[in-house]
Amino acid sequence: MKMRRLRDLEVSAIGMGCMGFTHAYGDIPAEKDGIRAVHKAFELGCNFFDTAEMYSYFKNEEFVGKALKELPRDKVIISDKFWPTPLPGQDMPEGKLSEAGIRKDIEGSLKRLQTDYIDLYTEHQMEEGSEEEVAEVMGKLIKEGKIRAWGQSSPTLEQIKKANAVTPITAIQSEYSMMERKWEKDVLPYCREQGIGFVAFSPMANGFLSGKFSAKGTFQKNDLRTVITRFNKENMEANEPLLELVRKFASDKNCTPAQIGLAWVMAYGDFVVPIPGMRKEERIIENLGAADIELTAEEYAALNDELAKIKIHGTRDNKDIAKLGTVPENTGR
Repeated sequence: MKMRRLRDLEVSAIGMGCMGFTHAYGDIPAEKDGIRAVHKAFELGCNFFDTAEMYSYFKNEEFVGKALKELPRDKVIISDKFWPTPLPGQDMPEGKLSEAGIRKDIEGSLKRLQTDYIDLYTEHQMEEGSEEEVAEVMGKLIKEGKIRAWGQSSPTLEQIKKANAVTPITAIQSEYSMMERKWEKDVLPYCREQGIGFVAFSPMANGFLSGKFSAKGTFQKNDLRTVITRFNKENMEANEPLLELVRKFASDKNCTPAQIGLAWVMAYGDFVVPIPGMRKEERIIENLGAADIELTAEEYAALNDELAKIKIHGTRDNKDIAKLGTVPENTGR
């Protein structure tokens, strides 16, 4: 497995998004099967595992804690995210983003993850006006050894600048794929310039770019894709030109469409690390194998030229996701 750097953290070129082990994409696997999947990813060289307290309201952290407990702690990078407002059962009258609130929060996460420290601790959604205060607390936690590094999820460029000036940010985590490219305007260039890593969630557009879903197909009622508009029948049909393009490049590179989707994300720069969700062994092998698929500068430019001609239909909107009732309305993941 090739490695990349998120500022001072060395991580596998492709990480594992663990949200799907406890919710979001239909029926979840048995815990033992999920743990086996995490161990398979580690066996293939993946050392970067992403979770959040908000996923299934703490259950995902508990799962990741159990799965990683059996692996050498110094060989894995745990990426965890804290929600800016109290979640069910959290009593924080002082405010979730106050120093007292954050300290209560991280102690709960450390316990659930069964670890003494978190490698990358990320503010899951941004609360306007709290950037400097949160950054200051993150600096204290780093000095105390509670965390090794910190980050922000789906921030604006100005929010990044405010926080980074107080305590250097290690990574930004936001949705990035061929179907969601807004960060290329300012955030990605700034990250490159400042040595900040970029963690791309939903790098295959919730699986759309894998080409494994049909407009005639259906999803389970507890699957996020039932409310994500890019999976509406009309939009899937309208987005077929994008899949045709991806399939063409996959054929030329003798790989799968999913691997092209991941290779494209990584081609932006060596500071970009995708974290696709993957629960089955064959998907783990396929996705992690994308680390060996390199797009040349000419291929990357040609692919982007073709993408510029294609209109993307549908989005992954947080208000739509909230309709499913599994996550808060303003969740970034």
